[in-house]
Amino acid sequence: MTSQDETRIRQLSARLREAMVAGDADAVVGQYAPEMVKYDLAPPLRNVAPLDAGALKTWFAGFDGAVDYEIKDLDVVAGADVAYTHSLHRLSATPVGSPQRFDLWFRVTTCLRKVDGDWRVTHEHSSTPFHMDGSFQAAIDLRP
Repeated sequence: MTSQDETRIRQLSARLREAMVAGDADAVVGQYAPEMVKYDLAPPLRNVAPLDAGALKTWFAGFDGAVDYEIKDLDVVAGADVAYTHSLHRLSATPVGSPQRFDLWFRVTTCLRKVDGDWRVTHEHSSTPFHMDGSFQAAIDLRP
């Protein structure tokens, strides 16, 4: 049985996906708690709140058209006021000036806390595996 909190967290994830596809940086950042810590794919190693919607707007502007974003295999564990999720995410877009679209799968783990009755992401960790053969190249060709 799915709890009401699990349902609300799944809805938050769906809103995040919708905001990514719409290129709505303010809606993306609105999912996070003010004291957010984010370990993202792009540098730096650690982003600490408050997150800047302006930087995300600049990132969205680096693509020719909308991004496609998918969340797959979302697993949610919710307690009374703390929860976590893990899932696979796919980002696909065409960088401005590039002749072709890229398609990237990566892993995401989020920690959430109930703030004033609403679930907010307090920590997010995104990663892509890398080859352990000494090349240390990102394994961006993996598919679920």
